[in-house]
Amino acid sequence: MAALKENINELVQYLKDSKGELKKVTWPSRKATLGLTWVVLLTVFIISLYLGIVDLGLTKIIKFILSA
Repeated sequence: MAALKENINELVQYLKDSKGELKKVTWPSRKATLGLTWVVLLTVFIISLYLGIVDLGLTKIIKFILSA
């Protein structure tokens, strides 16, 4: 029973410490968050497009080699 009480006390202390650390965080503004979101989406789109083109090219090369 004592071990359970000690574990609960450790959990409560952890949650208090976590709350204190979250108060120290400097959160980005809405404008910054939206701007960075667009950067991420654009980057994902460009990389996806590049990988799609590479995949298409490799597929055609493999089909050509296997059909020869």
